[in-house]
Order: sequence, then structure tokens, then C-alpha cells
Amino acid sequence: MIYNTKLLLCLMVFGLMISACSRPADISEQNVSRVIKTLSADHMKGRHALKPEIHLSADFISNEFREIGLSTLSDLPDYKQNFTIYSAKPIETSVHINGQKLDSKYYFGLAMTPNLKWNTEDANIKNISSDDNYREKFRELTDDQESSVVLVSKEHSKLFHRYRSYFVRSNRSLELNKTPHDVFILTDQSVRSFNIDLEYDITDHELSNIAGMIEGNKKDEIVLFSAHYDHIGVISPVDEDSVANGANDNASGVAGIIELARYFKSLPPPQRTIYFVAFTAEETGGYGSTYFSDQIDPENFVAMMNLEMIGKPAVEGPNTAWITGFEYSSLGKILKESAAGIDFEFYPDPYPSQNLFFRSDNAPFARLGIPAHSISTTPLDVDQDYHKVSDEFNTIHIPHTTNTIKAVANASEMIISGEKTPTRISIDSLN
Repeated sequence: MIYNTKLLLCLMVFGLMISACSRPADISEQNVSRVIKTLSADHMKGRHALKPEIHLSADFISNEFREIGLSTLSDLPDYKQNFTIYSAKPIETSVHINGQKLDSKYYFGLAMTPNLKWNTEDANIKNISSDDNYREKFRELTDDQESSVVLVSKEHSKLFHRYRSYFVRSNRSLELNKTPHDVFILTDQSVRSFNIDLEYDITDHELSNIAGMIEGNKKDEIVLFSAHYDHIGVISPVDEDSVANGANDNASGVAGIIELARYFKSLPPPQRTIYFVAFTAEETGGYGSTYFSDQIDPENFVAMMNLEMIGKPAVEGPNTAWITGFEYSSLGKILKESAAGIDFEFYPDPYPSQNLFFRSDNAPFARLGIPAHSISTTPLDVDQDYHKVSDEFNTIHIPHTTNTIKAVANASEMIISGEKTPTRISIDSLN
């Protein structure tokens, strides 16, 4: 009888141990808070992708993935996917139209070469007319694989100067001596001849995406969770504070993918393989996600959920999140339906005029046909901290952020299990 009692106790203890080991990891406010606080600390100097402190952030995220026990991607020796981007800063410029020299405030170039010298016969002349949508036409002309002199109507002066202020600081590319080149000129003249002479200083920067995975039973069906970990660095001071900490943008999203990794790693092996990727250089042009998307077979990717600024409750309330490009695939509908039973709502992007679907790290993947969307909660129309030194840890609503991550975990399980598969994005619909 004593022997049987001991055996029973042993079996009970063993059963409790098995139960404890199989219990999913908590997506906890403590961990969410710790990650956001670390990445947005002043010593990170705002995590600018081209500054030394970005490597502190990369190391921190790599260590989190290591402690969780994620596998590395098959083509990488560790969690860092290293690559190079090149910067071309204009140092000497001269543009003549119809024999007259232009003031430099009326033109800018997109070139990745030490010297660009053009005469009238060297490039096509194209236009952004007063009737064109400037943003759409700009993207079309820079994507068309032709070197062009682009004449911009003065009706677009405001946007032209906004773009110019960005591109005169530096052009960046994943390729050196990349062609084609484009030169944009603000003028209403009829151009008969031009002479362009642009000289650039070229520098290179070594950067890293941070990537880990949980291999599923289906290795060639991949669900990707992502967030960018860079921000805008040190900016003009406000009350002696010059560090744009980027707590919401986007330490909150990085905390999301780390906690999702911790949660899914604690479960039995999934049906579909799960990637967790922290992209760099989103703020400087989306180069991290562009590089990553260039290395993959898009047919293997079932869905991408990009977490972007989830640290503040939306206007609709703390148990809601919005999804960019909702209409382009059925991913948003799947998440919305899956979340119906957990007191959380996913809904379409309430700011369609801001074109957010094309302005975050989901965009390069969407252009490959992958159901790739960003998930956010921040009320952009009233938020006072975007790209400012005030985007600090004390502005983050930790319970809301944690609850959003839990909702993403729960709602995405049907996709990870293979029960649901979102429709592909029609590439033609993005043009």
C-alpha cells in the first residue's frame, strides 16, 4: 500500500511537470515593458540605422532570439543577415536649362555614381504635370528603369521641396553605380536643351536584419512576423533633449515579434514555418525589408504581419488594431474573424489618404504578391510624438501593447496551423 501511494505521488508530480512544460509562455507586460524600455533608452541614441548605436540594438534582439531558442535561417550563420547600403551625397552640382544656370533649390538628382554628366541627348525628358498625383507619378518614374530628366510643374512646389530636402542629404541604394538615374527639375519652361553636372561622395554602411525561425512541418509554407528596429536618431533638441527614442516607433513592434517568438516557441511544433524578422533601415528608405525580400522565393510565403507602432490605443479603443491595405488580400478578414471571440477587433486602416500600405516594411513583400500588411494601433491624427524626442517609454500604454500582441498571436494561429490561407495580392492592383 505504501509503495502504491509513492507511485501515485510520483505519477502526479510527473503529470504536473508535463503540464507545466506544455503550458504556453505568457505574453507578459513585464517582458513587453523590458524590451521597449531597453530599445528606447537614451544610450541607444535613437537607433539611427547608419550610426554605431544601431549595433547595440541588433545585439540585444539577437540575444533575445537566442534565449528564446529560435533557429537561424538556413542560409545564415547566426541571427544577423548582413548587407551593405551605399550613400551618395551631392558635393558639387550644376544644372543649365536652355543655356541658363538654375539655382540649386530648383533641382535634385537620384544617382548612385561619383559623377553624372548629361547633355540634351543623354536622357529622356519626362513630366510631372499639374494634373498628376505627385507621389504616384514620382514612384512610377523612379521605378521605370529609364534614366530621365523629369520636369515638375510648379503646382507641385510644396511636395517638390519636401522631397528635395530629403534627397539632397543623400541618395541611398543597395547597389553601387546603380542605374538608371533621374534628375528632377521644378520648372514650367519648355525645355529645348539641358546640361547637367552632378558630383557625389560615395560611402558604404554595413547593416543587419535580425532573423530567427521556428521550423514547421511544412518548411516551404512560411508565415512572417516583422517589425523595424531602427528610428531617426539624434535630431534638433527640444528643451535640451535631442534623442528621438522611438519607443512607439518602433520599439513597441519589436517587443511584439519577440513576445510572439517566445509564445510560439513554447507550443508544439507548428504546421507552417514561422519567421521572426527585425528589419533595419526602414526610416532611411526601407532597405532592410527590400534586401530581405530580394533573397526569398515569394511563393513560399503564406502571409506577412508587420507590427508598426502598437504602443498606443487607437481612437476606437484599447482592444482594436487597424490593418493597412485591408482590401488587397483576405488576411485582414481572417484576423478579424479569428479575433471575434477574444474581445478584440481588427479593422481597415482609417487613414487611407496617408498611403501607409506602401510606406512600411510590408510593401516590398506585397509587391511580390505576398499577403503582406502592417498592423498598427496608434491614432496618427492626434498623436503628438511621431518622429519627435517625446516618443519615450513613458508614453507607452503597456497593457494595451501586451493585449495587442496577444490578439495577434491568437488571431494568427489559424494561419499558422494551415486551417486558413489568405488570398495572394494581385501585383497589378498595386500599380
